[in-house]
Amino acid sequence: MPNEGPLSGIKVLDLTRLAPGPHCTMILGDLGADIIRVDEPGLPTGRRAQQAGGGDVKAPRPSSSPANALARNKQSIGLNLKSGPGKEIYLRLAQRADIVVEEFRPGVAKRLGIDYDTLRSRNPRLIYCSTSGYGQAGPCAQWAGHDVNYLAVGGFLACSGRDAEGKPALPGATVADSAGGGMHAAMAIMAALLGRLHTGAGAYLDTSVTDGVLNLMSLYIDQYLATGDETRPGSNLLTGRYACYGVYAAADGGNVAVGAIEAHFFCNLCRLLGLEQYANSQYDMARQDEMKRAFQQRFLARSRDEWVEALAGNDTCVAPVLGIAEVTTNPHLRSRHTFMWAHHPERGDFEQLAPVLAGGAREQPVHQVRPAGATDTDAVLRAAGFTVDEIERLRGTGSVE
Repeated sequence: MPNEGPLSGIKVLDLTRLAPGPHCTMILGDLGADIIRVDEPGLPTGRRAQQAGGGDVKAPRPSSSPANALARNKQSIGLNLKSGPGKEIYLRLAQRADIVVEEFRPGVAKRLGIDYDTLRSRNPRLIYCSTSGYGQAGPCAQWAGHDVNYLAVGGFLACSGRDAEGKPALPGATVADSAGGGMHAAMAIMAALLGRLHTGAGAYLDTSVTDGVLNLMSLYIDQYLATGDETRPGSNLLTGRYACYGVYAAADGGNVAVGAIEAHFFCNLCRLLGLEQYANSQYDMARQDEMKRAFQQRFLARSRDEWVEALAGNDTCVAPVLGIAEVTTNPHLRSRHTFMWAHHPERGDFEQLAPVLAGGAREQPVHQVRPAGATDTDAVLRAAGFTVDEIERLRGTGSVE
């Protein structure tokens, strides 16, 4: 159930399954919104089963995994949107909602009769967010895709480091889905909510994950548009051209991240490394290779944590490269309440990443993770005014789970 927060009382219908949409509605729920996730009755089949990781075999919904925090703060209803009664239930729920978030391919919502124009006639205050990989219009609108595809089209991969074969390296995180998609959509929705306070009218939002990636890449795209200079790996400060900004291996196999961009940070770093001869050559291109070799040789003299102890607190812009296991035990992150307990009736107690966006509650009660296939259909329909007899009749027709 949702927590108190700045979006308390805002009602959201969530028709999403893959990472961008659920990440968006998780953020809204973390900020207090009431989220109702619309699931298809029973276990997913066909393409949705494949998306859940089950190939052609029926598989549990992705959100049923105890490791998946994207379903927290959400109720769910099993609803057959292809049936007449199921669609009418959805329209009735949308009539009471503030926000709808969907991520069907462009055109599918209209074919189902649950698109923005249909809902707006019943609820002119509705904010309807369509989240898709490439947007609702354009030559690529119908392309299937995942995180790596949107990073590719948005220019992110071209500027990334290279793997052992010289190809763009995978980033190791769902940058496009989470930031370009989920956060982008949540920000657009909150702006629309603020706009509704002034106009009283809802809005239609066409949020493209690829457009969100372009926003993340704006520094380099704007540079090219203004100057014609195209960023590539190793071509500028942030992509590895200079010794003062990069990653260095330590004696124990760990790595240290160095971001000493400003002169005073770089001078401190050189002094503490015993490499004062480079303090005045930070951006001298003729000495970069020499400096990188010298820095790397020096960092190989101690372990990662020894260097962090010596440098990080002394204005050098140095930090350890932490693995995921280390992230979860890091004293600084622990001190900021960035993890929370969850309980699953079959798996027991475990931790999850807590809301980390400013404004989200950090200290929360234990989050209850629902078992696979469990829904809140009866509770959702009763809150929408359906009687017990009506719910049973609808269940008998297969319109609800």
